[in-house]
Amino acid sequence: MPDLHYSMSTWAIIAYKADVHSLCCFLRFPQTISMCIAFSLVASMGHERGAIGDWCLAIWCLCFIVTFFMSMFEYRYYYRNFPFFWYKLPITYACYAALLCLSTSIIYSVFYVQYLPHGPSRDRAIAASAFSCIACVLYAIDVAYTWKHYEFKNVPCYVHTLPGLLKILESFVACVIFAFLSNTSLYLHQPALEWCVAVYSICFVQVAVAMLLRLGGWENRLPLPLPIFHLGLTVLSVILYVSALVLWPLYQFDEKLGGQPHWDSDMSCVGELIDYGCVWDQRLAVAVLTAINLLIYVADLVYWTCRFL
Repeated sequence: MPDLHYSMSTWAIIAYKADVHSLCCFLRFPQTISMCIAFSLVASMGHERGAIGDWCLAIWCLCFIVTFFMSMFEYRYYYRNFPFFWYKLPITYACYAALLCLSTSIIYSVFYVQYLPHGPSRDRAIAASAFSCIACVLYAIDVAYTWKHYEFKNVPCYVHTLPGLLKILESFVACVIFAFLSNTSLYLHQPALEWCVAVYSICFVQVAVAMLLRLGGWENRLPLPLPIFHLGLTVLSVILYVSALVLWPLYQFDEKLGGQPHWDSDMSCVGELIDYGCVWDQRLAVAVLTAINLLIYVADLVYWTCRFL
């Protein structure tokens, strides 16, 4: 029976390698070009980008670099065996890239592009959003293509499991929250809000560590049983996110605590005073995303509680 499983896994790997070359030619190249054009257009705007523009630029630049080096790596190892870890990495990255490009396309358009005056800068920003959308579609095709031609039942892939998908969603929502937190005026010099930022950072690091342990195959080296380890991290994340869900709206929207309860009370959202987006909308977006991520962590907690019991 083990020999049969090994044989099936081997054939799955061989089939995967046979598709890598065509995948590189028809998907990697346009992905790289789309990301290159997107971040080049935004970078050419100089200091007109704003905090959200800088975050989107960083995402596009990162996707360009990672996709480029992945292509080079796959071409180099095409006629040899890939390292073991590689069979889980491309689809994990493609999932993240598709979600991040989708989020940057929406955030950049809604919270930044619409506030730019008509002119060359606005045209470049619109073009960058369009190429980000194209890259999102290409990465989504990458994910669908890999799922279709790669038998995960024989070579298990973390993102094809419920805890893997939950971890991707948790980290993705945290990345979107960080996009809005790039505007430091939302929380600086306010200890309660700075605590919320610390919560988002701590939980993101926990998710990243858990995923790296899984993708690297190092979970068996933990001193604790796997369900207890994940259950402990998830319980801590839920408690931290509950505190953030209480403190963030309280200090952002309660007038007694210095917040702004109404949209029109924020001068950054009034008429010609708008500069790189409405800050009140950004505060609301972080509050909504905090609630969404808390629900995802609760689902994760339920999963690991059932495994533990």
